Amino acid sequence: MKALKSNVTKGLQKESRIPVCDNSGAKLIKMISVIGGKTKTGRNPSAGVSSLITASVVDGNPEMRKQVVYAIIVRQKKEYRKADGMRIRFEDNAAVVLKDEKGNPKGTMIKGAIAKEVADRWPAVSKLANILV
Repeated sequence: MKALKSNVTKGLQKESRIPVCDNSGAKLIKMISVIGGKTKTGRNPSAGVSSLITASVVDGNPEMRKQVVYAIIVRQKKEYRKADGMRIRFEDNAAVVLKDEKGNPKGTMIKGAIAKEVADRWPAVSKLANILV
């Protein structure tokens, strides 16, 4: 994963339920763990914008439910600071489901805006986005 210049505050904890903003078939996922997340032993991991997570599909198509998938956080309510000093926050939390760990999205379109940090780190996801903030 490419390093980010902005200081992203981690706004989502383990067991958080996150709505999915693509057309992969999942509607709601529950975060299990953060890939590459570093914490103190025994502490629950947290994720922010452009974090790669593993999640369980809670709601969606019957064939997608109860599956463990990779996902990327594209929006978060908790405000974070960009490298130029500007602070960004979205009105909701959202994630995009992936086919594999490399960053290829499962869906073919993304609803709503995604953060610029996601586009820098995951170029395959940014190709599907309509708006970058």
